[in-house]
Amino acid sequence: MATIWKFTKFVLVLLIIGVLLWVILANYSVIFSKTVVGQITSVERVEIPVALVTRAEGNITSQVFSFAIGIKDTKTGEIYTASSEDRQWAVAQPGQCAEAVFLPYPPWQFTKKDTFFGARLVRLYECPQ
Repeated sequence: MATIWKFTKFVLVLLIIGVLLWVILANYSVIFSKTVVGQITSVERVEIPVALVTRAEGNITSQVFSFAIGIKDTKTGEIYTASSEDRQWAVAQPGQCAEAVFLPYPPWQFTKKDTFFGARLVRLYECPQ
C-alpha cells in the first residue's frame, strides 16, 4: 500500500512539473515580454510587394499590416526594435510617445536570440515637452 502511495505522489509531481513546463514553453514570449515606454523613433510599413514575396503562403491581411517599429526607452536611452502585424501601428508617427509590449523570440530559436518579433501598442500619446 505504501509503494502505491509513493508511486501516485511521484506521478502527480511529474504531471504537475510537466504541465508547468508546457505552460512556460507555450507562453514564453508573453511571460518574458518587455514593456517599453518612450519616444517612437521610426514606424515603417513593410511594402506589399516585399511582403508578398517573403510570405506567399501566408494570409495577405497580415502582410498588408506588417510594420517595423523602433522606440527609444526614456529610462535607458536604448532603442528597441521589433516587427509587428498590429494594425494600431498604422496611426503611430515618429516623435510621438508610446507604451509598447515587446515579445521576445524564445531562446531555442538560436538565429533570432535576443530579438523581438512582436510589438503590441498599449498606449499612444504626445510626448511631454
